[in-house]
Amino acid sequence: MKLFAYILFLIFFAQSAISSSDREIEIYKNIRCLVCQGQSLNDSNSDFANDLKKIIKDKIDQNETDKQIYKYLVDRFGDWILFDPPVKITTIFLWIIPLLVLISGFYVLYKKISFTKNRDD
Repeated sequence: MKLFAYILFLIFFAQSAISSSDREIEIYKNIRCLVCQGQSLNDSNSDFANDLKKIIKDKIDQNETDKQIYKYLVDRFGDWILFDPPVKITTIFLWIIPLLVLISGFYVLYKKISFTKNRDD
């Protein structure tokens, strides 16, 4: 009976460790390494990335939520550290400019096609 209880305990502990590891990796993939431009913490081996990985692991071990961890990192390093920055008044132009460029491009193509079509007639 003790063996069965011990096995159940090990299975539960292993599952918890796997979940924690998966959670760490998911957070690492969403955080940008500020030293290695364009790389996530998961992809980077810089000293900065390794330090942040330790901080994130410590925060997970302290049972902080993902939201608390992201808030800590954003408060310390700014929105740039996130690969998917939130929409705010200060970042609204970053979200709108690509849409405006796309609409302008379609408008120019439409005018060019209609001009060519009228010219051929």
